[in-house]
Amino acid sequence: MEFNIILDISVFVAFVAAVVFVGLYKGKNKGGSEDYFLAGRGLSWWLIGISLIAANISTEQFVGMSGSASGLSGLAIASYEWMAAVVLVVVAFFFLPIFLKSGMYTVPQFLEYRFDATSRTVMSVMMVVVLVSVNTTAVIYSGATVANTVFGSSADLPFDLDLTVCCWAIGIIAAIYVCAGGLKACAWADLLQGSALIIGGMLITYFAFSAFAGTPVEEISTTATLSPQDIANLSDAGVMKKFFTLNSDKLTMFMPADHPEIPWTALIIGLWIPNFYYWGFNQYIIQRTLGASSLAEGQKGVIFAAGLKLIIPFIIVFPGIVAFNIYAQDQHEAAIKDSHIMATNAKTIAPLYFNHMDATKLNYTPEAASKFFSADMGKKDKAGNPVKTQIFTKSELDTLHSEYEKLKKTGAIKKLRFEYDKGWATNGGGLKGAKELVDQWNKASASEGGEHVTKKLYGYKYDSAFGLLISKALPQGFGLRGFIFAALLGAVVSSLAAMLNAASTIFTIDIYKKFINKHASDKNQVIVGRVAVLVFAAIGCIVAPMLANPKLGGVFTFIQEFQGYLSPGILAVFIFGMFSKKAPRFAGALGILTSPIVYGILQAFFGDIAFLNRMAITFACSLAVMLLLTLVKPLKQDVVLPVNEKMDLRSSRSAEIAGVGVLIVVFALYFTFSGLWF
Repeated sequence: MEFNIILDISVFVAFVAAVVFVGLYKGKNKGGSEDYFLAGRGLSWWLIGISLIAANISTEQFVGMSGSASGLSGLAIASYEWMAAVVLVVVAFFFLPIFLKSGMYTVPQFLEYRFDATSRTVMSVMMVVVLVSVNTTAVIYSGATVANTVFGSSADLPFDLDLTVCCWAIGIIAAIYVCAGGLKACAWADLLQGSALIIGGMLITYFAFSAFAGTPVEEISTTATLSPQDIANLSDAGVMKKFFTLNSDKLTMFMPADHPEIPWTALIIGLWIPNFYYWGFNQYIIQRTLGASSLAEGQKGVIFAAGLKLIIPFIIVFPGIVAFNIYAQDQHEAAIKDSHIMATNAKTIAPLYFNHMDATKLNYTPEAASKFFSADMGKKDKAGNPVKTQIFTKSELDTLHSEYEKLKKTGAIKKLRFEYDKGWATNGGGLKGAKELVDQWNKASASEGGEHVTKKLYGYKYDSAFGLLISKALPQGFGLRGFIFAALLGAVVSSLAAMLNAASTIFTIDIYKKFINKHASDKNQVIVGRVAVLVFAAIGCIVAPMLANPKLGGVFTFIQEFQGYLSPGILAVFIFGMFSKKAPRFAGALGILTSPIVYGILQAFFGDIAFLNRMAITFACSLAVMLLLTLVKPLKQDVVLPVNEKMDLRSSRSAEIAGVGVLIVVFALYFTFSGLWF
């Protein structure tokens, strides 16, 4: 192996070893359940803040968010981060005092205090199932995919980084220190991993813009509408002026109402729901704040995390936009490489097929598709005769037709048409009807210009943005690639560790102790928690490779759709329960159960509604059910919550000032990127 590769591997191995060592050393358990599950309620603010970010940031952000920024959403995808900063301020001063005052271990435990045991049980079971079968498996799979495709393929290693092997390696690393040290081990390991991912993101941003600055203007890909004179004026412009001008259409937080991913309407209600659920009532996040030594310490930690949230888009979203500018051709070639898996490529192939069928009034049949996708690509045989190229086999076209029938039912056609139109705008095609498209295809196929139309057919693999930045923008040597990959793996492992710790805590406290062994000792609870970590990690490692199935629509879609069944109802129940003193106890369970029913109906019959808007409707329905129950049978006597006498519940003045500062900065960012200035 080359020296650079050896150096990368050495840096990577050293970092992983340091994380595991710190987690095991600092996570030494004294034997009590509070020490294992809540770090003895002794976490400092700086440890809470960095741990919150490390538990949150994973490959979903580095790969998925940078990919969305590279593709349809642009900077608008940053709303997930900047709105989270606002939510964290609310959590610090409205939710956290209530949680710490009650002395609860788990989020479901609070529901029993406010509502009843049934509410707690329903939420506990649903959260364990989602944490293990959705969140844990998705994080393991996405991390293993990066290891398998980005690092392994680019480093020319002498061994094969098989996807399944990568899944088990990631699962084992996380399970080791979580099983040994619980929340305290997670928090201290997060200190290393969280710092590394922020530094790594900054390095990627620096080298991405360096590559952008060195790329001639005429070679930069853009989706903005610019005249030849506009392009010429940028020849001697500075890097930031070039970036803002060439990406003027992407540098806005407010996308059209029909945008399939982040419509501006979602900023009103829809996007707040997953944010408030995630940061306020999600066990694997809120558990870090429950381990605070005091309310003031917890508030300072949460506000510190809110401040860090403000910089995340600058080290993830902006590089994603730059990746399309300088590596669009590579993203296109990656899409072509994937085209043999019809279901995977449906998002880029299907729009062309659908628009053609619409224009010619033909039926959507495999036979029609076969005729359409047969084209003379300009190739000739040895005799000089044109070669007819069948781009797809009949089985693949059958799959296309089958996928189309599914898409009609789910409403995904709307998103495909948006991508299709965006794809044409990207390359300046400007063709409106499918008939013109076919004419252009036939005309171009016999010449070198055929590639122009081919790009419309295959599109771009936007999720390759982050991998391309690592392999192409990052300079060789100095162990940088090893450090970046270690930081990325650290983000995966820290998120996975948080999920395993949360799932084992809920299972032990809310299920095992409540239903299986009500008199379990502290020592017994810790043992059960450790066994649960190992079992849940094994389940995640077994299931994770199955997510490679293209029918699932990608990891980001997989996570968001399943969370849609759970988060609106839980958020509605907590909000209503915390601020309505008359809500009857049985309303909690019914409010939670309303969520999967309503969301399932919306997904099955109204799939053309953006998923964030579906979540908003589901949230409203859960609230309506609880309001109706309260009006029909209000609680006669207010609920008295337990009080943790050991906790110092004095608020932090410095955190209040910093929280106001975070809100001002968020407002300024939305104003700056409102789309009015460039």
